[in-house]
Amino acid sequence: MNAEAPVILARNVWKLFGADPEGYLAKMPPDRSYEDIRADGYIAGVKNVSLEVGRGEMLVIMGLSGSGKSTLVRCFCRLHDITGGTIEVEGQDIMSLSERELIELRRSKMGMVFQSFGLLPHRTVLDNVAFPLEMRGQDRHARRERALEVIRLVGLEGREDYFPRELSGGQQQRVGIARSLAIEPDIWFLDEPFSALDPLIRREMQDEFLRLQGLLGKTIVFITHDFDEALRLADRIAIMKDGAVEQCDTPDRIVLEPATEYVAKFTEEIDKARVVHAGVLMQPLNGAAAPEGEAVAAGATILSLARRLVQDDRDLLPVADESGRVVGALPRQAALEVLLGDG
Repeated sequence: MNAEAPVILARNVWKLFGADPEGYLAKMPPDRSYEDIRADGYIAGVKNVSLEVGRGEMLVIMGLSGSGKSTLVRCFCRLHDITGGTIEVEGQDIMSLSERELIELRRSKMGMVFQSFGLLPHRTVLDNVAFPLEMRGQDRHARRERALEVIRLVGLEGREDYFPRELSGGQQQRVGIARSLAIEPDIWFLDEPFSALDPLIRREMQDEFLRLQGLLGKTIVFITHDFDEALRLADRIAIMKDGAVEQCDTPDRIVLEPATEYVAKFTEEIDKARVVHAGVLMQPLNGAAAPEGEAVAAGATILSLARRLVQDDRDLLPVADESGRVVGALPRQAALEVLLGDG
């Protein structure tokens, strides 16, 4: 994550559902469990969550149904008012914003894509994509040009005059993505946008999404319940249970070092070798001479290095960064344990 100030900063955020949740939270004993809170007649949709999202980062929030992931994202954009704690977006405390200021923040800074496409059935692809610009008051020519630009970006050029019913599920999802991109948001919230799609289209949409992120560099909060999808897309993953974040870390670290038994259950079926990168296992040189021989890339997965790890009998392999500079040494034994299992 970048060293600059986070785009989203959440500190000790609570969202309780029930009668007078603020009053209950004010007198609630510390360390009250989710079940204890429920026994008191309240639901902890979000339970004392602290998170940061850096500029250009893709944070994936995942968990089982009812874990609080969608509630948390709705708190980030203040579709829900929080019960306690603070949330800052671009340095602004969003709970202090007036309704007009909040609407302006959403219109100018935030794009949202949800599982249900929410397309207007009697409008064409072009008109659906241009709709948020129309609501912003942009003139017809300017909004048409911008809509055509993002339609090309998501690969729907030539279908501008189609109606939603004439599109496949994957194409409809692309329209939803294009519509959210039309306003050029700095922050993009996506709530299980691909979960209704069949596996082949879902994989295609993930590829498209990664391509778009490579081009646009948005700050993204992406919700999924699919761990494979999270591993494929995320810079960091936050795993939630009962409204709380069990662990928030890079995919490598979550797979290698699950913080709780709950997180470990998510990772137990994952092939660690296709997730863990050489740079995560490498030892810094700290002034020592680099191992000799051809370096492996820090960004290479252990699975991609399998043949070399099996055939090269040296204890340490040099590791190079993106510029080709050797920055560390990969312990072969540690890599083999990830590749083959440590049993």
